[in-house]
Amino acid sequence: MDLSGYQTWFSTFALFGLLFSLVLLWLIAQKFFVGKPVSQKRALTPDLEKPASRPRSSFKAPERSPGIWTPVEFKRPAAAPYPGWDIETTKPLPYRPFRYGPYHITMGLRTMQWDDWIELDSEFPRFHADKTRRIAERESKCCITAPEAYDGAVELLEELADYLPQRYPTLYSRTADSITNMWNNQTISLTQPLASDPITLCSLLVQDDLAIMFEKPDGQYYLLSGAILLAGFWRLTDKFGMPLSEIHTSGDVPGFKPKLEKGMMNFFRRIQPAQPVLRNNYFIQVDDDLAWSSSIGSEDGSNSTQSHGWATAQKNKAIEHHYLRSERQSLRRLPRSGGVVFTIRTYFHPITEIVREKGVPGRLASAVRSWGEDVSRYKGRERYGDVLLEYLDREHRAQVERGEVKADEDEREMEAGRYPF
Repeated sequence: MDLSGYQTWFSTFALFGLLFSLVLLWLIAQKFFVGKPVSQKRALTPDLEKPASRPRSSFKAPERSPGIWTPVEFKRPAAAPYPGWDIETTKPLPYRPFRYGPYHITMGLRTMQWDDWIELDSEFPRFHADKTRRIAERESKCCITAPEAYDGAVELLEELADYLPQRYPTLYSRTADSITNMWNNQTISLTQPLASDPITLCSLLVQDDLAIMFEKPDGQYYLLSGAILLAGFWRLTDKFGMPLSEIHTSGDVPGFKPKLEKGMMNFFRRIQPAQPVLRNNYFIQVDDDLAWSSSIGSEDGSNSTQSHGWATAQKNKAIEHHYLRSERQSLRRLPRSGGVVFTIRTYFHPITEIVREKGVPGRLASAVRSWGEDVSRYKGRERYGDVLLEYLDREHRAQVERGEVKADEDEREMEAGRYPF
């Protein structure tokens, strides 16, 4: 029997069957998969001076009326002890939060690990002494809590009293109703009535300045509690009671209205107790006063550019008077009161000291040169820029000559994964 005809027919049928199956699979894919992007996670950028995009979160904040916060059940995870922490030998972390140009204005937020909420180090005695002196001299001007914010300030005190003995067990011990600093034997009672404004007590436990923002019925966040003792360039009395936007516009923060305001307001409304974040910034200061930069005028002067501000500062002081002042800020929401807490830790180092670090002179010079006119005015570059840049350029050339960096090397690659250090 001749089977060739049957074989040809069978092959043709099989081919059509395969094509039909492929078409069917394509139709199924179009219906169920096309248009549904694959979820892809990406770490938040820690870059303060580079355009940053944040991945969309699947979390949706609960709907609520402006100004009304419903307490939520959230407890911060227990903190692990800081490895090998010692009040004499644990040095400040070397934050160098400046980038090669160009300079970009962003919020620069990155996720915070709960263990790292508060940073203490060997400079604690100096900070504590400065704060104690400032409280004795100016508490009514530097430590203020509005009556409606009192519970939030107490909540922050309770949070610190819970966290600090966990993270720094060689410095702090805790009982049911008190916390004790074992370095100076200072005990703070947590029982009402408290010995002082709760925000003042909080400030004595940490090296940070502290501020708490609360939402009002108009949907804006207001500064209603603060211990601003070591701010350098701003005074709590000038900003207390202001909404978030006015705090920034009154200080002429560069790019706030067009680039930051909308995103910042949305962030404050959406941040949840389990989502703490960090950011860093930096300034140049031309005197060595951690608490208040006397070079820009008297701390007790009127709030005008004629009495204090960069326009009043001496121009081109010697490089020995130049300091890098950087801040590490954490932001978190308190679960009971709903207040958003800023911790503002200042790191303060002579420029002549940090230029010994590899790549720092060239990177800082590039950053300062890249500031736009508004940023330069805000940071006071006109008063110190000539001296600072000449010095940084000279130190950069010296590093090139010693072979520490290459003149033609793209140092930007050195920053990958290390920022803001």
